[in-house]
Amino acid sequence: MKSRRNFLKITALSTAAVISNPIIASENKGIENKPNSNKITKPIVVSTWNHGIAANEASWKILSKGGTALDAVEAGVRVTESDASNMSVGLGGLPDRDGIVTLDACIMDENNKCGAVAFLQDIENPISVARKVMEDTPHVMLAGEGARQFAFEKGFKKTNLLTENAKKVWEEWKKKSKYQPIINSENHDTIGQLALDENGNLSGACTTSGMAYKIHGRVGDSPIIGAGLFVDNEVGAACATGMGEAVIRIAGSAIVVELMRNGKTPHEACKEAVDRVVKKHADLTNLQVGFLALNKNGEVGGYSVYAGFNYAVHTRSQNELIDAKYDKKQ
Repeated sequence: MKSRRNFLKITALSTAAVISNPIIASENKGIENKPNSNKITKPIVVSTWNHGIAANEASWKILSKGGTALDAVEAGVRVTESDASNMSVGLGGLPDRDGIVTLDACIMDENNKCGAVAFLQDIENPISVARKVMEDTPHVMLAGEGARQFAFEKGFKKTNLLTENAKKVWEEWKKKSKYQPIINSENHDTIGQLALDENGNLSGACTTSGMAYKIHGRVGDSPIIGAGLFVDNEVGAACATGMGEAVIRIAGSAIVVELMRNGKTPHEACKEAVDRVVKKHADLTNLQVGFLALNKNGEVGGYSVYAGFNYAVHTRSQNELIDAKYDKKQ
């Protein structure tokens, strides 16, 4: 776990060097915005984890020019998907236990239109395939070989997603693995991104290479609308990261949005969702889950089971990485 933590720190530092001086918030500070109907922060984009900083920069280029939230979140997470140094999303992601990189992603707009792909292989940017599913088919999700063939039909190129670095890490894992997936609190670094554009419309995206060394065929929460991501343009949007199975069990992102509909702040809604995860699992060993939420006023909140979850926020006046509040220390 220490090596995983060090990797994330290195990623954050290298990313920070190419952006305009984001502020790193103090540990466990979080954002606890209170409802204020007289003030709306827009445009705004928020993303999970350290790699959200670079993703937000790409999204901000669109939002700051009056672009749509949907275009912004697609462009943002594509940056992370194409970053070969990131070993939890897209190209360079750690493979399943058979050495095969499989990707999951979903996208959702202000009209509740959504698209998703699951168990997708050989495609660098699954989020863009998910958008094609949303816009060019009557379906919400395509999976496996069907999703792969659909991507080729839409002009996406075949890409070897297993980088030499990820392959070496996988081969080292096999020596002592007993062929078991790795379950730890820092092995679920999905990127979820939420945006509110100048027109007051929300969209969200979520993409991942999933749990390292998972059983071939495993799919987590990331491509599942209502679990890894949910958007309701009347209320707000939410996304999840962490142990996908735990998020699915409580329909995590949909729950966060419904809690905001009932008057809770984004922070309060994320905290209650985490509380539900904690209550539903007798064994919380290494079971990390984090939620991130954005409401229609541009208020942001996040919360996680364990310390270590952070999220990036970008507005006209703010560009910082926030350490979310949490339920338990390791």
